[in-house]
Amino acid sequence: MPANLIILFAKEPVVGQVKTRLIPAITPEFAAELHTAFVRDMIDRFRALEGTDFELHTDKESDAFITPTVTRKLQTSGNLGLKMIHGLQEGLDSGYKRVMIIGSDAPTLPAAHVSALLAADADITFGPAEDGGFYAISARRLHAAMFNGVVWSQPDTLLRSIEAVRQCGLSVAVGPRWFDVDAPDDLDVLARQPDLPVHTAACVARLRAEQPDTCRCAESVD
Repeated sequence: MPANLIILFAKEPVVGQVKTRLIPAITPEFAAELHTAFVRDMIDRFRALEGTDFELHTDKESDAFITPTVTRKLQTSGNLGLKMIHGLQEGLDSGYKRVMIIGSDAPTLPAAHVSALLAADADITFGPAEDGGFYAISARRLHAAMFNGVVWSQPDTLLRSIEAVRQCGLSVAVGPRWFDVDAPDDLDVLARQPDLPVHTAACVARLRAEQPDTCRCAESVD
């Protein structure tokens, strides 16, 4: 068994229920397509990372991400904090020395950033996102109250999470920063990235071609 486990958290791509902060800058249909592209690209990037196993954890049963070589599980019920604690603890209980959960909103996340989080010498290591949250969390030890008081999707979510973890007596480290795609402005950042992964690149190209008035990235990219 490899020492580490990477878990990708993803939602079923239901139109109107995923990437909702991008609507109405793009249509609900494109938002669902973009989410699906992100997940597929992140599966391709991280399922074969050296020294790790990989699992996809979805909020519902879905045929959207059929990948025979990837272990799939359902997330537990409850808020995001409970879902993450359950996923991390299940992995640690299975014998992995370190378990990481990655969100599905960072299709260009470098593999080197993930490796750095897995190599950190701390109980909990966060991958900080540009918007004040975190794109990933890596754990070698947990506490059931480590997310108490944390409000999700806020500019201070990472800071609150670090403080909550420290209050539980766990050591904390922060890894390299990256951006995730949550709001319309993030589409501009995404479209400017060199060498977009294949599914995301195709989706961005369609956005430029089919929604030039609503896809802001169309105005930003030559």
